[in-house]
Amino acid sequence: MNRIVLLGRTALAIAMMAFGVQHLVYRAFVTRLVPGLPAWIPGQPLLASLFGIALIAIGLALLLQFKARAAALWLGSVILLSVVLLYLPRLAADPHNGGLWTNVGKALTLAGGALIAAKTLPGAKPLSANPSPSSAATAWLEKVIPLGRYFLSFFLILCGIQHFIYPQFVMTLVPAWIPGALFWTYFAGVALIAGGLGIVIPRTARLAAALTGLMVFLWLLLLHLPRALADLHNANETTAVFEALAVSGIAAMLTSPPRRKPPAKKSL
Repeated sequence: MNRIVLLGRTALAIAMMAFGVQHLVYRAFVTRLVPGLPAWIPGQPLLASLFGIALIAIGLALLLQFKARAAALWLGSVILLSVVLLYLPRLAADPHNGGLWTNVGKALTLAGGALIAAKTLPGAKPLSANPSPSSAATAWLEKVIPLGRYFLSFFLILCGIQHFIYPQFVMTLVPAWIPGALFWTYFAGVALIAGGLGIVIPRTARLAAALTGLMVFLWLLLLHLPRALADLHNANETTAVFEALAVSGIAAMLTSPPRRKPPAKKSL
């Protein structure tokens, strides 16, 4: 197993457990995995707590590699459902909301990360002649796994474009001790777009994934972590730390070399 891939999957697992703890602490859907539910849905604190427990269990499954592939596929499917059923209607109602676009991109990226993690784990089985509904659903998710890298690519390109649309806001995120905030805003925008494009081009995919993962991890250390430590009661800042950890981990998993097909046996 490629150590960088293992580190990437571990980062994703830690992020999911952290998100789970947040759901338990706040008893609300405070992360971007699932947006706040409509007010008419009852028992939301309980639902958020149960989802938090599920996230912690999935993170542990990924760390311990116990039923990890099934857990990753389940997680990916739940987040994709939240995008389709909860995020897209809101986006259709408010298509000019830049923050909502960002949240949709984050949710897609985390769903894709779960699918990519499943790809790095053993456990795929051929579909039987009379599959059960659960096995048929799993088989469908197996086919969706290749979309994981495109979800990440979409998010990176989207964020890069937003650096040029909302430069004044992005400049406020650059630490005050770093000079040239406007330059770094545009530079990061270009780097994000380049990373997003490079990840889907076979010749540059592994290098782009490695550089993107390193870049986002540096942002975690230089930007997100100091902001979270300065305001420990701000759930959004804490979430941003573990989102950055997850994205860097997802990119790291994409550095895995493609699996080679075994050579065909020659008939005598």
